[in-house]
Amino acid sequence: MTPNPRRTTLADVARLAQVSAMTVSRVVTGRGQVNPATRERVEWAMAQLRYTPNIAARALAGGRSGTIGVITFDTSQYGPGAALFGIEHAARARGYGVSIATLPQLDAASLTEAMDTFARRSTDGVIAIVPHLSAAHALAETHPQLPVVAVQGSGSGQIPSVAVDQRRGALLATTHLLDLGHRTVWHIAGPEDWYESRERQRGWREALSGRSAPSSPMLQGDWSAASGYAAGRALLAAEQPPTAVFAANDQMALGVLHALHERGLAAPDALSIVGFDDIPESAYFSPSLTTVGQDFDAMGRRGVALLLDILTSDASPEQRLQLIEPDLVVRASTGPPRRP
Repeated sequence: MTPNPRRTTLADVARLAQVSAMTVSRVVTGRGQVNPATRERVEWAMAQLRYTPNIAARALAGGRSGTIGVITFDTSQYGPGAALFGIEHAARARGYGVSIATLPQLDAASLTEAMDTFARRSTDGVIAIVPHLSAAHALAETHPQLPVVAVQGSGSGQIPSVAVDQRRGALLATTHLLDLGHRTVWHIAGPEDWYESRERQRGWREALSGRSAPSSPMLQGDWSAASGYAAGRALLAAEQPPTAVFAANDQMALGVLHALHERGLAAPDALSIVGFDDIPESAYFSPSLTTVGQDFDAMGRRGVALLLDILTSDASPEQRLQLIEPDLVVRASTGPPRRP
């Protein structure tokens, strides 16, 4: 008979990560300060050895359930869906179970109900994916005794938050187009109540102002390719069509590309286009799309780490808003402006 394989222990993880067992314990339990580089090394060793912390024993020792609640909305959108995956992955790497509440709408009543449910289940804390500004304000008013961290939107600043620096991403996108020689850049914005939409508008305006570029029209979309298509038709019908446009997400940029194709035109010869998000399909658009990438895995790791720091009262005030740097991914949809 084949003997049962020996269960991986905390000491095995410590050996592989070349740290003390106490350091591994701090990473697993979320108690005490651990250098970020050391934490990543320990999490890597845990993944390599497939080490699963004993959540039941930890809960008995620390008086916690070992579960993190996650509130989300409309996971059909790439941003919320990718953020949810990053949070789940990071929580499980730290030995926490995840309980998910997907709300039909992000209003005060729905948020309060979800927080009440998590409180009744003795959930240790909650991470909320709240891209809507109104939802972030409502969340700050619910269950002050239950630790909560917001991701994908810093909202009102009343709750600890982790977000990609949307303003910086829009600056990178708009500046890239201006550096190519475009006189100005039009913008197709997302819904007004979304934090990302407002911050991307702000970065676009700052880039134009910083280069003394002429102010240009802003068209309103709703994140869908259909709204990008409608905006694309509108900008092509303008008396003086633009040579460059920054779309607030990749789906709307796809709609603009379709509007160009319908007119027998192509990017970047007729129009340079930059999107935002770097969805997996953006590299396979025709042409491949220049866009701004967001690190949703890093957002999940930092969101979980910040919540665990708050649970152990180790989160200092300067850690209450963490911004993640975005990346500009240059592809074939942008180039110098066409000659008159």
